[in-house]
Amino acid sequence: MELEQALHTARALVLADLVAGDAAQADVVSLVEDAVAHRRWWAEQWPEGVSYVVGLIAQDVQDALLERHGRWPLCPVCTEGGDPHALEVEPELGADPHWACTKQAVLVARVGSLNAALR
Repeated sequence: MELEQALHTARALVLADLVAGDAAQADVVSLVEDAVAHRRWWAEQWPEGVSYVVGLIAQDVQDALLERHGRWPLCPVCTEGGDPHALEVEPELGADPHWACTKQAVLVARVGSLNAALR
């Protein structure tokens, strides 16, 4: 039961961030479902990792989007000149993941809370 709740929570948080960045098209939502299915298997193999699924699913979706659509989510901190870059999930493997700008070394928003940071 804990696993299913963690997966549902992760799905909702990542979808909220996709909606915030106007990236929640049907094909992208399918990427979220693929990531959830993959991480379900992963967490069944390593039950102690259940608390990490939010950040891992966010990273999985980010990686899949990079291959198909480009960088996501773009950093709202570094808006002046230069190449736009994507935020990264910090910690890479840990509880309470945040989107972070690694160029400025700042946490931008918790995964699931990008809406406030992108306004």
